[in-house]
Amino acid sequence: MNPNQFTYVATPARVVFGAGSAQKLAAEVAALGVKRALVISTPGRAKMMREVAKGLDIAGVFDQAVMHTPLALVEAARRQAAEVEADCCVVVGGGSTIGFGKAIAATAGLPIVAVPTTYSGSEMTMLWGVSDGGLKKTGRDASVLPKTVIYDPLLTLDLSPATSAASGMNALAHAAEALYAQDTNPVVALIAEEAIRALSISLPVIRQTPRDLEARTSALYGAWLCGMVLNSAGVALHHKLCHVLGGLGLPHAETHSIVLPHALRYNAAAAPAAMKRISKSLNSTSDAPLGIWELEQRLGLPMKLADVGMKADDVEKAARIAVGAPYPNPRKVEYEAVRELLQNAFEGRRP
Repeated sequence: MNPNQFTYVATPARVVFGAGSAQKLAAEVAALGVKRALVISTPGRAKMMREVAKGLDIAGVFDQAVMHTPLALVEAARRQAAEVEADCCVVVGGGSTIGFGKAIAATAGLPIVAVPTTYSGSEMTMLWGVSDGGLKKTGRDASVLPKTVIYDPLLTLDLSPATSAASGMNALAHAAEALYAQDTNPVVALIAEEAIRALSISLPVIRQTPRDLEARTSALYGAWLCGMVLNSAGVALHHKLCHVLGGLGLPHAETHSIVLPHALRYNAAAAPAAMKRISKSLNSTSDAPLGIWELEQRLGLPMKLADVGMKADDVEKAARIAVGAPYPNPRKVEYEAVRELLQNAFEGRRP
């Protein structure tokens, strides 16, 4: 990255942040000039969604969101939005739920109000994805960017330490890759550093004291910043690999956390400035990949792709898919090296 030559494009977004902010949902929806909301959640968040949505004019409820936005369920949600004549989507949940709102917005043009309950960061981006037939199709479109995002750390207090850690490391991965993305810039780098710092400090506290509101607030703040950088800069090999693995059915957040230190090791020599910034933010090591790996160990996260459902035969398959259509990356994406990366992640080796 040349700090004296860059392009930075800010995207419009209204963010309402702080404990108790979810109580402002009805007012925020009304401010957009819409009335009939299709409210979306996962089955596990259905009760919370109904509590948060009190006071809204609810046109319909879709509480069947799942990971990786499978096309068949996306089409069902789209049909429901049309049948109830919804004029907006209100999404209450994590990246899976927000992904369903985006999939509807991409075809119906409905504005989204997002109330995140995890640390995915998806609510701040123009990125969308739909999976079908073992493959995940992704895209970037301004129409899917939520109009308003309400961050209420009170809604994250019951998020389990394990889910919090995986979700937080998924967000942190966005910041780490933004530091060496081909279109990074000084603004993105500053935000990414702060995001990594906030998450690396707050996530270990949450593991020990899950209902620590200060730590929950800091983690949600860090996740917001991670979403901002993901929307402002591109991604690289790590995200390509995780999209491929997601298409094979692996869990989204855990896969991101497992692959991250190995992807950083792959790129370390080609992106020394980014590695230095990551190490500085972690404030614990001079080696960024190892620092991330050790943080994940402290958080009690799964460290092997084998432990989250990947089969040994899928290592070669995933490597070939990733190399066949690679993202821009600081180091050349080559099959043997990528296969080694995935094998290391499959076995959970020290990076």
